[in-house]
Amino acid sequence: MLDRLAEVERRYEELERLLADPDVIGNRQEFAKLAKERASLEETVAGWRERQRLVREIDEHRELAREKDEELRELAKSELPALEARLAALDGTLKQLLLPKDPNDERNTVLELRAGTGGDEASLFAAELFRMYQRYAERHRWRVEVLSSSPTGLGGFKEVIALVQGPGAYRRLKFEGGVHRVQRVPVTETQGRIHTSAVTVAVLPEAEDVEVDLADKDLRIDVYRSSGPGGQSVNTTDSAVRVTHLPTGLVVTCQDEKSQHKNKAKALKILRARLLDRARAEQQSEIAANRRAMVGSGDRSEKIRTYNFPQNRVTDHRVNLTLHQLDRVLDGDLDSIVDALTTRQQAEALEAAG
Repeated sequence: MLDRLAEVERRYEELERLLADPDVIGNRQEFAKLAKERASLEETVAGWRERQRLVREIDEHRELAREKDEELRELAKSELPALEARLAALDGTLKQLLLPKDPNDERNTVLELRAGTGGDEASLFAAELFRMYQRYAERHRWRVEVLSSSPTGLGGFKEVIALVQGPGAYRRLKFEGGVHRVQRVPVTETQGRIHTSAVTVAVLPEAEDVEVDLADKDLRIDVYRSSGPGGQSVNTTDSAVRVTHLPTGLVVTCQDEKSQHKNKAKALKILRARLLDRARAEQQSEIAANRRAMVGSGDRSEKIRTYNFPQNRVTDHRVNLTLHQLDRVLDGDLDSIVDALTTRQQAEALEAAG
């Protein structure tokens, strides 16, 4: 660990020299890239330098503990346990800081919710889950933009796709991917029976334009008239857009906006995120393994959480965490669940690192 920390410090000092180079200062893109890397190392370097200072202080106290002056010896001995405890705690923090970071953690997030088994009840719960994520975003001061939606007549969603923008959005939301199960008596149930329904949630890091090359020759773009609820312009203008990615066969449609241009932009944003997710799943086995460690197999058919209304209970099955605070969770109070999942993932990563 100490060798790695010294290496991080050397890289940090090299970055400081590079950022003072006039050639780098004149290259805005290169300067921003290096400044971002330096910022990512600051906490680790500060901790490493604090550790070096603490080790020196502990060595000094051990020397004083061998002095002839009894009062000085006792003072040094009495202060040593607290210093050693601080060092142990700092080492734990530094081990976590040295863990490989998910390069997508600070990205914006494309959040996709789809009603699964359960018909109208599943659609209604999809809408409730989406409101939960909206409120969670508000707590973290993230911005939520609906990219595409398929509302039902009862106020639910067959599908809703949104972009969540803000620092750490993917880091906090990536644990939400999977099947969310709800157990309750539906409003349409006349005999008071509890039904079980499901909603699938997919969490994708937003792709940057430079990472997913959408060549014009690989795209087929069709425009058509919107259908369903939407006001006077529905069925009067060809504003809906369907984008087909020919090499993969992926299809994205958008009709929420009255503007064809806006619908096309939203469809391309969703397509880029899906293509990036596909590429990551196919090509980056290490990231896929990390995702499995976080959320089981990562398969969307896997149940990750149950929301039981009669018992006011939420259970996350990955960490065996049960909270009898269903109302608070649905109001966006998700941090205790996310923190538990983060802690588990870090513990597994530390164990794997030895």
